[in-house]
Amino acid sequence: MTLPPLDEMLADAHVVALPMHTRFRGVQVREAMLFEGPSGWTEFSPFVEYDDLESAAWLAAAVEFGWEERPAPVRETVPVNATVPAVPADAVRAVLARFHGCRTAKVKVAERGQSLADDIARVREVRERMGPEGRIRVDANGGWNVDEAEHALHALAPYDLEYAEQPCASIDELAQLRERVAYMGIPIAADESVRKADDPLRVARAGAADLLVVKAQPLGGVRRARDLVAASGLPAVVSSALDTSVGIAMGVALAAALPELDYDCGLGTGSLFVSDVADPPLQPRDGALAVTAVVPDAARLEALAASGDRREWWRKRLTRCHALLAAG
Repeated sequence: MTLPPLDEMLADAHVVALPMHTRFRGVQVREAMLFEGPSGWTEFSPFVEYDDLESAAWLAAAVEFGWEERPAPVRETVPVNATVPAVPADAVRAVLARFHGCRTAKVKVAERGQSLADDIARVREVRERMGPEGRIRVDANGGWNVDEAEHALHALAPYDLEYAEQPCASIDELAQLRERVAYMGIPIAADESVRKADDPLRVARAGAADLLVVKAQPLGGVRRARDLVAASGLPAVVSSALDTSVGIAMGVALAAALPELDYDCGLGTGSLFVSDVADPPLQPRDGALAVTAVVPDAARLEALAASGDRREWWRKRLTRCHALLAAG
């Protein structure tokens, strides 16, 4: 990777703050830094709590997508799922209505401050709304221990789960749980155990997951994520990191470049935003996203611009992460 000069990136950077319909992952307003490189628009948007070392991988992804040739797609559209935050059951209908044509839903569970009864009510409502042919997956973000996860999946199994994403935090816990719940026929997917791991292939070698959830930005770019999937020997779901339409386009490029795509991808999260940088935003139509370049709308970049102090915060963060990449 050839790292563009820092001054060039700073001069072209746009910092935006996107309001969300519902708090998601503890985020009500999503901040991101956008650039236009020789290959098109790209995004740098590690979550604000991430340290510089972890965030540097996100910058490597942004540079690859904006300054290097993009992999050739093997498909023209990518099927995507609806994403249901940890909302009350009576709010599910309004959430699903924002995901046009999606027949798969990922439902957040194990939210801090909520109970298993809340999760069951939410999943039950999604099943009722989607009908017997809809596919439902749950995502606990590592919020359960092994016993809690086994109990929760047993309680949720009647709603016909496609898989459970990161039910426990550690790889050892995932391996134990996968063995315990094999009789239920609920596959285990690994997300944080891939994108936040020093060795993202360890979860596959440990037999701790049936499939991987991969995200282009946290894994350092489209090519690195694609190569990781190939090396793992497991099927993959490509997901977003709560990106703007620009960042989602990076995920779509990854999904479009995978030789096999057995699952709907978690790239419909643009529907969680009140407003986005593109006009129209990259959101599902008939349950899929087109493989396309995204160019932000100038008026929206201006309207969604972050405050001066937040722009300065991101500029300093970019400077530090650029130095880490430059140092190898």
